[in-house]
Amino acid sequence: METEVLIAGAGPTGLVLAIDLARRGIRHRIVDQSERGFPGSRGTGIQPRTLEVLDDLGAVEALMAAGGPVPLVQNWRGTERTDVRQLVVPADASPGVPYPVPWMVPQWRTVEVLTAHLEELGGHVEFRTELTGFAHDADGVTATLRRADGTAETVRAAWLVAADGGRSTVRRTLGVPMTGTQVVDPHPMLVADVILEGPDRPHIDRDHWHMWAENGLLALRPFEGTETTQVMASFPDAEGALEAAQALTPDDIGRLVAERSGLRLTVGEVRWSSAFRPRMGMAERFRTGRVLLAGDAAHIHSPAGGQGLNTSLQDAYNLGWKLAAVLRLGAPDSLIDTYDAERSKVAADVLSLSSRIHASDRVPERGPQRRGKETHQLTLGYRESPLSRELRREIPEGGLQAGDRAPDAPCGTPAGAAMRLFDAFRGPHFTLLNLTGTPVQAPEADWIRMPEVVDAHGHIKEAYGTGLFLIRPDGYVGLATDDPADVAPYLAELAGV
Repeated sequence: METEVLIAGAGPTGLVLAIDLARRGIRHRIVDQSERGFPGSRGTGIQPRTLEVLDDLGAVEALMAAGGPVPLVQNWRGTERTDVRQLVVPADASPGVPYPVPWMVPQWRTVEVLTAHLEELGGHVEFRTELTGFAHDADGVTATLRRADGTAETVRAAWLVAADGGRSTVRRTLGVPMTGTQVVDPHPMLVADVILEGPDRPHIDRDHWHMWAENGLLALRPFEGTETTQVMASFPDAEGALEAAQALTPDDIGRLVAERSGLRLTVGEVRWSSAFRPRMGMAERFRTGRVLLAGDAAHIHSPAGGQGLNTSLQDAYNLGWKLAAVLRLGAPDSLIDTYDAERSKVAADVLSLSSRIHASDRVPERGPQRRGKETHQLTLGYRESPLSRELRREIPEGGLQAGDRAPDAPCGTPAGAAMRLFDAFRGPHFTLLNLTGTPVQAPEADWIRMPEVVDAHGHIKEAYGTGLFLIRPDGYVGLATDDPADVAPYLAELAGV
């Protein structure tokens, strides 16, 4: 094989997969037909679980420096400020959740941060390069790449991952249908990144998300560290309404902002814009032989609730370690089937959630409703997965189980240094956490670590209870048992021994 994994699409999904493969030493190529990544703000909300993923990948500090917490909403009635409210509920502050506050970062900035981190790891995106066709067989994929200068290349890869968006060329070539596809809201929406000007520009402070709901939704969201403001607006459902919204000029958008707000505002420049009808749908399957669908290529969401980008990014995080296990550890090909099984169920649940949130937002005079803790994605898990083995004899009611997200906890080293469980989990390895109270022999495999931790304040015991917990590389409990003899058979089955 010329490369082990070919990734089509360098949005957040493709970049996270490339980063995970790069740190594992997996040969890969990632191609994108754009000039230099996605230019718009589209997916802005980074949920607490996704921040944990980026922590493991080594990109969370740069991403958090590029954004800020979800601001309070300043409601307006015409030119008068009314109430201020909280749109997004943070997670409960606890030792197990290091990032309780959802973070706001425009998608173009997220792409920049992830691209830079991939380059730090020795990888790079082949921009201005389009996957134009492919054929797949039992052993791999033969793909055709075309560059902007017209030159073409044929490349052979063991696996092809489609991260090429909601209109995925790969998915359409495979003939995989989108099931349950429907318009979530017939009212067209406009999202645009603009330079806001005019005498009343100082009233749109950068510490709030400014909203009007009297004459159709208008939201103005200044972004941290940039001069741009995101404009969101909805339009009445009518014949030709979507086409009219798509044809809006900068002057048109400026008039829209001025009319709906009543403020003396103009738009000096439109950096990016998109008009659409919110839709939802999910691919019938996420795997076809050696071709895998991830992100928007596998599921499309309403933007309500900030779920789409987060679900997409976590697809890649779930897939990376499994591809590496097959390519490096000799794990059976069937391990990749668990990607489809695990992520398709999560995607279906999240699609339902985002559609419910969108429906609750559709009362025009009240605007978007408060987002609860179910949007944080901290409680999503894989209890029903074939990789989840809960073998303990007694589990406290409501206690942690195999398949659940492995929580963080402050702890210490035997030498007395402070650490967190996430410090022990960080990296491409499995982690065996011994909370039985008796010594256990560490597995001999070099892809498993068994850290020594001191739970001086009982935070680990509170979060986990007792037992042996094998933590997957993506931060979920694979095996929970009281008996050390259960570990070896689980590992042998995982690695196909």
